[in-house]
Amino acid sequence: MQDILDSTNLSERTWLRPTLLLLVTFVLAVVSPGILVAVPFLFLALVLGVNRFPVVTATFFAMVITLGMTTRDSIWYLERGWAFFLAGCFVALTMYWPRSRFFPRAIGAVLCTFILISLLLSVRPGSWTMVDWIVTDGIMKSVGFAMSIMTNLNPDVDIPDNLLNAVFETADRQGRLFPAFLGLSSLAGLGVAWWGYVRLALGSDQGLGPLKSFSFNDNLVWLFIIGLALIVFGLGDVWTRIGLNTVVFMSGLYAMRGAAVFIYFNGGISFLASLAVALCVLLLAPIIVMGMVIIGVGDTWFNLRAKAEAFSGNIDS
Repeated sequence: MQDILDSTNLSERTWLRPTLLLLVTFVLAVVSPGILVAVPFLFLALVLGVNRFPVVTATFFAMVITLGMTTRDSIWYLERGWAFFLAGCFVALTMYWPRSRFFPRAIGAVLCTFILISLLLSVRPGSWTMVDWIVTDGIMKSVGFAMSIMTNLNPDVDIPDNLLNAVFETADRQGRLFPAFLGLSSLAGLGVAWWGYVRLALGSDQGLGPLKSFSFNDNLVWLFIIGLALIVFGLGDVWTRIGLNTVVFMSGLYAMRGAAVFIYFNGGISFLASLAVALCVLLLAPIIVMGMVIIGVGDTWFNLRAKAEAFSGNIDS
């Protein structure tokens, strides 16, 4: 516990980091985004300690969100089962590697959770198909509910059939890629929960490092390559889907790494610039994301920031 406390640096406020991660959690989540934040926070508080009143208050609200006020249907149990495994793995890795940075523990927790859940589902044939159907059906119901609200708010507006088809095709695609989106939103949710616990328990806003220094183990590029190979060689629908989800998941990480490289060479980014970038991503998402992915993958091979620092050091000397 003391190692974890000592590893947190006290310095300037960095509320923008968890805010952006919370936005990512809401945008990508295929399950309740509140669960992806509340359950890990609850586990952290119970294991690492509830030592201040703000933590007590936040723990109470996390417990309320975890228990939920809605009907306990299949998706209710599925999303909490995933979140409990995720939180347990993250806390276990935090206790085992107390001085490790946040991201290695978070990516380890997500990968461990995927492995454990896959092993559990493999014990009973047909379980994965059932989970797939439940999640996809939940996504379709959410989209249908949103469309019905829009129609009720303005009954005079006739939504074109091609727009409706595009919306439901996008929802179906999201259902097919839900493991990748679940992994990315889980990483973001863990980031919000960790930052929140460190902030409330320790009074520090340095639970998350600056985006410009974001990186991860270069060996993870092999996951990206294996995913591409599974898609290219077409070994069947199951393997192709595994490859597609692997590529989408790793593309999300490389897009973030590419953004980190961009911010590093840009000398930082202001709040207004962050809003402008977010707007550009919404309007030109495929182009922006692909560009960031290319930069991120390039950083794996060329270590752009380290070379820039070495070059700068040579000039200064």
